[in-house]
Amino acid sequence: MPKIIEVTQLSAPELDAYARLTENALRSRAEPEKGIFIAESPKVIGTALDAGCEPLSFLMERPHIAGSAAAVLARCPDVPVYTADRAVLQQLTGYTLTRGVLCAMRRPAPRTVTEVCQNARRVAVLENIVDSTNIGAIFRSAAALGMDGVLLSPGCCDPLYRRAVRVSMGTVFQIPWARLDCWPAGGMDALHALGFKTAAMALDARAVSVRDPALQHEEKLAVVLGTEGDGLAKTTIAQCDYTVMIPMRHGVDSLNVAAAGAVVFYQLCE
Repeated sequence: MPKIIEVTQLSAPELDAYARLTENALRSRAEPEKGIFIAESPKVIGTALDAGCEPLSFLMERPHIAGSAAAVLARCPDVPVYTADRAVLQQLTGYTLTRGVLCAMRRPAPRTVTEVCQNARRVAVLENIVDSTNIGAIFRSAAALGMDGVLLSPGCCDPLYRRAVRVSMGTVFQIPWARLDCWPAGGMDALHALGFKTAAMALDARAVSVRDPALQHEEKLAVVLGTEGDGLAKTTIAQCDYTVMIPMRHGVDSLNVAAAGAVVFYQLCE
């Protein structure tokens, strides 16, 4: 049976992960081994459990205990379950719970770039993408369309931010990812040392089409996607082996970075 605890004091310290800790505080940069993330919805929580993530506590509306969350609770019989009415939980967290269920979980041990790339043929490299929705959507497309891993520059949003995890539908636990220590200097050299050619997604008169057969024939290819609005830095484009664009129609000049990622992942993973 789950350990049900009624929420009576919103200030209780055991609820800090849901109510008072910022995303950066949850991440615990100073002590990564103590880091926490919040998984939202039974499906996402189940995917995280499948990946070996350690649950610390649950927070949910009462009906979900015997309803949509019953299966994940059965897998975690010794994990405390904090519960209250929807209005109380919204007051506690500051937002309406999607699917009515949250789970605080221990952050998994980070992978290295070498671990992610060792047996990979296609990886996505994300440069300074800061929107958690875009990060989540890119991860979902990368996993669904056959990319082998994702690498993030130091300026990227954390893939384990609550909204990124939710938008990804849990695929952040299914596709390997790692942070680059530096980018483009160092990171680009590391990719080349691992046998990858690099393809910068950018609007440029010299760019080749994403349909160019040369891209398909590359044994190892890293697709580099840039930040929202400004795109890739010129220094990054200059250091890549290819500059690649998606052909456009009707005068449209570009796609959202997550949509562009989905197109290029599909094209280059066939």
